Amino acid sequence: MSGLMPPWRGRTGLPGGSRAADAQIHSKPSWEELRTMDVAIGLTSCFLCFLLPWGWVLSHLENYKKWE
Repeated sequence: MSGLMPPWRGRTGLPGGSRAADAQIHSKPSWEELRTMDVAIGLTSCFLCFLLPWGWVLSHLENYKKWE
């Protein structure tokens, strides 16, 4: 069974050991700022993917309750 486990997992199944201690996360400001068009495309895609289907379901909720 131990041959199927990834090498970074210990006996408890939790990540640990020296690899977790060596991990470093660095954050820097972006090299270029987001343009207005980038923000508009991102907000539009979020609206279309997440809010539009829920709006459809909520607006047709009474139709879904019927047993026809």
